[in-house]
Amino acid sequence: MTKIIAEIGINHNGDIGLAKKLIDVAAVSGCDYVKFQKRTPDLCVPKHQRNKPRQTPWGELRYIDYKKKIEFGKREYNEINKHCDMLGIRWFASVWDLESVNFCNQYEESIMKIPSALITDLELCKYARDNCETLIISTGMSTEEEIDKCVEACNPDVIMHTNSSYPSKIEELNLSYIHHLSDKYPDKDIGYSGHEYGLVSTFAAVAMGSKWIERHITLDRMMWGSDQVASVEPIGLMKLVKGIRGIDKSIGTGGPRVPFGSELEKRKSLRGS
Repeated sequence: MTKIIAEIGINHNGDIGLAKKLIDVAAVSGCDYVKFQKRTPDLCVPKHQRNKPRQTPWGELRYIDYKKKIEFGKREYNEINKHCDMLGIRWFASVWDLESVNFCNQYEESIMKIPSALITDLELCKYARDNCETLIISTGMSTEEEIDKCVEACNPDVIMHTNSSYPSKIEELNLSYIHHLSDKYPDKDIGYSGHEYGLVSTFAAVAMGSKWIERHITLDRMMWGSDQVASVEPIGLMKLVKGIRGIDKSIGTGGPRVPFGSELEKRKSLRGS
């Protein structure tokens, strides 16, 4: 069965109450996981960007201060962990630096993801590999050579095809790359992380063999935040999960054609045998 990740990411805007509402939506929809993004801003924000002004709901802030304001710490993740446990949904995070790997390693869920932006940081990739049971990487904005080096360095369990633009253009999704990855890495699970408008292409990715699906979620695409517009709202998420579960059931096992039991009565009435 396809594993479905509802990425909350930073769409909580630093509000634990909003994060819990998004977890609720994912759980009710039937997702397997919710995913967050864990950063240490003092390590992750490049020096040339730290003092740039950023217009936010809290007024104009330096970029580094904005990143710190929306970053969850131990108190918030303890609440997230408790809330997910209560609802029976699992959670994990994309890790953006070594300290974030250590932070996430405090919790029982031993899944980590390397975001597309960082698969060339082989030190981070190897460190995450050594500190989790299931490692996921995303391939957006990367060359084939960069992906190969990352796979060789950290031996991920899941490789996610994605386009890193928000929102992605349909004509630039290149879903056929899923087949390429499946052929090239037959011992890996291949997945798809979508940032496009709509659900159709994500359904297609499942039919093309994606074992993991990830979509950003939001309560309202008009909310403030850089990732909101490319996210799926609650009704859309419910449709997405229902559609994926239907595809899972309909694909079947292939092989030589054998009539189903439900066909035999029709066969008898139309063919006489």
